[in-house]
Amino acid sequence: MADTKNHILNHQEINHKIKRIAYQIYESNVNESEIILAGIESNGFILAKKLKSILDEISDLKSVLCKVVIDKKNPLSEISTSLDAEDYKNKSVVLIDDVLNSGSTLIYGVKYFLDVPLKQFKTAVLVNRNHKKYPVKADFKGISLSTSLHEHVEVILKGKQFEAYLK
Repeated sequence: MADTKNHILNHQEINHKIKRIAYQIYESNVNESEIILAGIESNGFILAKKLKSILDEISDLKSVLCKVVIDKKNPLSEISTSLDAEDYKNKSVVLIDDVLNSGSTLIYGVKYFLDVPLKQFKTAVLVNRNHKKYPVKADFKGISLSTSLHEHVEVILKGKQFEAYLK
C-alpha cells in the first residue's frame, strides 16, 4: 500500500499561521518586558525560532529562546532545557511544538516547567489534533483537525518549502 499525502497546509499558509500565532502571543504578553519561547526539539524549536523572529519585528518584547529536549517515545525520561530554571522563574513562558497529537509530550513539558513559579504559562502548536489522551490544550494554534487515531500529521519546517500533511 502506497503512502498517500493529504496536504493540510502549504508553505504560504504555514507562514501565515506562524505570523498569526506570533501576534496572539504578543497580545497575550503586551504588558510583559520579556517572554520565554520554549520550543520542543526539533520542529517545536524551529517553530519557536520563527515565532521569535516575527515577535522581534512586531514588538519591543525581549523574546528568549529555550530548547526543550523530551524523548517523545518515552516522555517520562529526563527532560532538559537550554536555560536554567532561574532564567525563566517568574517570567511568561510559551511552550511550543509542531503538532499536538496525543498530548503526552506537551503535558510532560508543562509538568517540567511547573516546578518553578511562573508569571504566565501558555502553549502553542501549529497543528492541533482534536483527540487526545491527556487533558492538555493549546492556547495558540494554527489549525485544528479532527483526524482518526490511525492518521499521522507530518510537519516539515526545514528547507525552502514548509508543508503539513496527513498520512
